Amino acid sequence: MTSFGVESSGGTLFAESLMPNRAKAPLSVLVVSAAQVFILAQVPPPPPTPRDNVREVIHGVEIVDPYRWLEDQDGPQTREWIAAQNSYTRSLLNPLPMRERIYERLMDMHRHDSISEPEEENGRYFFMKRAADQDLWSIYVRKGSNGPDELLIDPQPLSSDQTTSVTFEGATQDGKMLAYGVRRGGEDETEIHVFDVASRHDLPDRLPRALYLGLSWEKDGRAFYYSRAQRDVGKRIYRHVLDTDPARDPEIFGKNYGPDVWVSPFASRDGRYLLATVQKGWQSSELFLQDLARHGPFRPLVTGIAARFEAQFAGDNLIAQTDWQAPRSRLVKIALRQPEPGNWREIVPPQEDAIEDFAVIGQKVFVHYLHNVTSRIAIFSLDGQPLGEVALPSMGSAGIYGRWGDDEGILSFSSFTTPYSLFRYSASTGERALWYRDSVTFDSNAFETEQVWYSSKDGTRVPMFLVHRKGLKPDGQLPTLLYGYGGFDVSMTPAFSYRAAWWVEQGGLYALANIRGGGEFGEAWHRAGMLDKKQNVFDDFIAGAKWLIENGYTNPERLAIWGGSNGGLLMGAVLTQRPDLFRAVVCEYPDLDMVRYYQFTKNNNPPALLEYGNASNPAQFKFLYAYSPYQHVQPETKYPAVLLMSGDGDTRVPPQQARKMAARLQAATNSGRPVLLLYDSKAGHSGGKPLRKVVQDLSLELSFLAWQLATK
Repeated sequence: MTSFGVESSGGTLFAESLMPNRAKAPLSVLVVSAAQVFILAQVPPPPPTPRDNVREVIHGVEIVDPYRWLEDQDGPQTREWIAAQNSYTRSLLNPLPMRERIYERLMDMHRHDSISEPEEENGRYFFMKRAADQDLWSIYVRKGSNGPDELLIDPQPLSSDQTTSVTFEGATQDGKMLAYGVRRGGEDETEIHVFDVASRHDLPDRLPRALYLGLSWEKDGRAFYYSRAQRDVGKRIYRHVLDTDPARDPEIFGKNYGPDVWVSPFASRDGRYLLATVQKGWQSSELFLQDLARHGPFRPLVTGIAARFEAQFAGDNLIAQTDWQAPRSRLVKIALRQPEPGNWREIVPPQEDAIEDFAVIGQKVFVHYLHNVTSRIAIFSLDGQPLGEVALPSMGSAGIYGRWGDDEGILSFSSFTTPYSLFRYSASTGERALWYRDSVTFDSNAFETEQVWYSSKDGTRVPMFLVHRKGLKPDGQLPTLLYGYGGFDVSMTPAFSYRAAWWVEQGGLYALANIRGGGEFGEAWHRAGMLDKKQNVFDDFIAGAKWLIENGYTNPERLAIWGGSNGGLLMGAVLTQRPDLFRAVVCEYPDLDMVRYYQFTKNNNPPALLEYGNASNPAQFKFLYAYSPYQHVQPETKYPAVLLMSGDGDTRVPPQQARKMAARLQAATNSGRPVLLLYDSKAGHSGGKPLRKVVQDLSLELSFLAWQLATK
């Protein structure tokens, strides 16, 4: 029997223990009677949704939008509809007998202190921390590596419902001040505050609510540079001098760039230079340098090259990672005194493995490669001489952070079965000391990860990770959860996930498909899944699902899929293209109406149009319309069970798409399986939920999947 299976003799549905396998601990089982399952399977109809059937002709194609009125987020009809949908969703999910036990197990796994990567300044380590008994992350400082953790900024009192959070934006080099952001709900926008560490008080300086894209302090700590987005204008870099009016901050870079260009400032530690980076989507970037010591103008370092450049200061040089003439990236050294392209020197040539990122620590260069989608960190001198590798515990995800002038860096590591850890790392000796480890109650030794490869529709070989109990034997009935993303050059590497940990504890199979559109194999892999090639992403994911079925792991009645944001678009596309292949779908904060998407995203996320395309362009409309999930919902179709999640606070992926998709799927499906919308008035892409609310929602999502995969 499998965890979500129905016993052939006893007539009960059961799940394995929701507790980890601790030594000599008795197993407890969650038993759901067949009668309860039968009652849950009788899904009542959703609340009715009026149609307005707006007709328009776009590039010669007539399109009917039956739920255009749901785009009016603040309209009274929309608010009434959202309330009715939430009530309907909770009427089905809240009574599920397994929900409370899932919540308890997830909270048990989360019941530990959590710490972010620290930033050291003048012997003080600044970091974010969420105590085991708290819902929100606070800002702390530790004097020396072994000093006590001192609370600096506590967001808990800022909102009664714990939806206001803080972000650490950087400390001055003397460690006496820091900048932090205050976020309301899940918005991308924040307010920027300045905090005096000694007095434990805010300074009068406060930047108003806006979308900020980077902040960098000057060497003496008397001013900082920041990038701010302005609606319909674009992003600009400003300089703020402490104890002056932020409304008068001078604009120093970015004039004439449009809204689809992102700019960010980086001041060198020695106070000599200011680097401005210009990112044009995920296709190209430019670098400009200002000599602060000579009060000179910005001069171009990298312009007119259709490639990306990401740079870090290394003394009198910049080290830049670029995919120029190297789809899997290489590193070049740019001497700041002779920065002309003819003087650039390649120090790390391209390899078979793609470069994910790099760090400069202790006058060495640490290059983070992805070898078949798992981390490998190689060390080089500034002249490109190989100096060995950083030993990692196992197949997983690693990161290394630090500065050119410091010997100490921070090494992070986790895997599907190894919770997150942080180490202080010496660049000169290679020695490491544990800084922090997530104390998750999870028996890592009971589970294993394997990697398989399969062929997509066009023959492309695609890797997929499978996580499960040791000794698992496929029987065609495994409750399987397949996750995917496939976009924006994001690499989906093996990292610890509470969702995956819970799933495999129940005896299920967790699968992660490394589909095109990500950065797992460099820029060519990314470009093979964007714009007019986006269908490759969906084909890769569908092929992964078929492989799991054809190789005897599961079947369509036991297969669930999950994705969010760009992965939510993936969910919408595959459920409309292959509704027969999946039993249940969790679709979080999704892009779904790709025909009207360009009209929704004029402020925070215009670069996404460079990834997806813009339907106002006739040529791009053609391929967007060909797969746009909202336009491809067909009446009288047997759709899988679907749980959509979104919220008012999502200022990055417009939430009207989830609202409209829920209404259209509810009207179209004839499978008898529920289409549900879980909608939050404050949540968004950047969070907006306290931990307990996060865990409550995750328990609802997992309960939904457990219910559906157990119901005939």
